[in-house]
Amino acid sequence: MSDTSPRVMVFAPAPVLTVTVERRADDADIHLHAGGQGVWQARMLTALGARAVLCGSFGGESGVVLRSLLMAEGIEVHAVCGPSRNGVYIHDRRAGQRTAVAESPGEPLPRHELDELYNLALVQGLDAQVCLLSGPSPVARETVPHALYRRLAGDLTSNGRRVVADLSGPRLASVLEGGAYLVKVSHEELRAEGLAGGGTAEEIAGAMQALRAAGCQVVVVSRAEEPSLAMVGDELYEVVMVRMHPADPSGAGDSMTAGIVAGLLRGDDVCAAIRLGAAAGALNVTRHGLGTGDREGVERLAAQVEMRAADIEVGHRQTVSRRQLAAWMESR
Repeated sequence: MSDTSPRVMVFAPAPVLTVTVERRADDADIHLHAGGQGVWQARMLTALGARAVLCGSFGGESGVVLRSLLMAEGIEVHAVCGPSRNGVYIHDRRAGQRTAVAESPGEPLPRHELDELYNLALVQGLDAQVCLLSGPSPVARETVPHALYRRLAGDLTSNGRRVVADLSGPRLASVLEGGAYLVKVSHEELRAEGLAGGGTAEEIAGAMQALRAAGCQVVVVSRAEEPSLAMVGDELYEVVMVRMHPADPSGAGDSMTAGIVAGLLRGDDVCAAIRLGAAAGALNVTRHGLGTGDREGVERLAAQVEMRAADIEVGHRQTVSRRQLAAWMESR
C-alpha cells in the first residue's frame, strides 16, 4: 500500500495479549493474538483495504510480544514504549464457549508516557483523513484518563479531521464534549448508563437524539440480533440485513465500526458507509477470529443491507449540552 494512500488513525491506548486454548483432535491448540477494541478494528480495516495506523502504548514482556504480532499482521504500529505492561487474558474455548482462565490487568500510564501517547496520536491523526477513537480493554480499563479523549477529539475536530468514536460512559461523554462526527454505541451500553430506560426502540431513539444534541452529527446503535439504528442528522433509520448463524458473536460491533470508517475513508456517503459496516459486523460473527473478514464477501453482503426510515416515535425529546452530558455520565 502506498504511503500516500488515505489513512485512518486508530487510537488504541492499551492493546492486550490474548491467549486462546482450543481443541485439535485430542490435543490443546494454543493461539496467541493481539487483541483489544482498537486492534480488532484495525485488523478489520486492513482486511477491507484501508491503511490503518494504530497508535498505542506497549510495555513489559506482553508489549514486546504484542508489537511483533501486530507487525506480522501488516498493521502499521506507532508505539509509545515504556515500563507499563500491557494486559493479558487467557481463554479456554475447548468446550465451544469462551471460559476465562486468567487475566492480568494492564498498568496505568505515568504522566510522561501519557504525554508521548497524546502527541503521537495527535500527529498521526492530523496526517489522517479519519480518526477512530477506541477504548482500552476491560482488562486495562483505567490505562488513560477520560480527559485525554476530550482533548484529543477536540484538537482533531478543530483541525478539520473526522472523528469517529466507539466508546461508552465517561469516555463517550468526553469525546462529545471535545467534538465528534459519528459515535457508535450498543443498546446494552445505553441501558447500562441509564440513557435508554428499559431499552425499547423508542427509548433508544430518545437517547440517540440526546447524543446528537450533545455534539455529533451521526449516531449508530447496534442492537444484537435486532436491526441497528442510525440517526443521520434528524433522520432515523433501521439498518436491516440478512440474518447469520453466529459462530462467535464477540467483536461484531467493533467490526461494524471498522466497516463504517472504511466506507468514510474511501469517500462513501454516510449511509453507504453504515451499510458496509453492518455487512462487516454480520460477516464477522460467522468466523471465530475477532476483527477478521473477507473484503469481497463484505462488499457483496453490503449490497443486501437496507436502510429504511424507522417508524419509531422518539421516547423522550431532550436537549443537553456536551458538558451537561459529561457531568451526568461522570456521576454514574
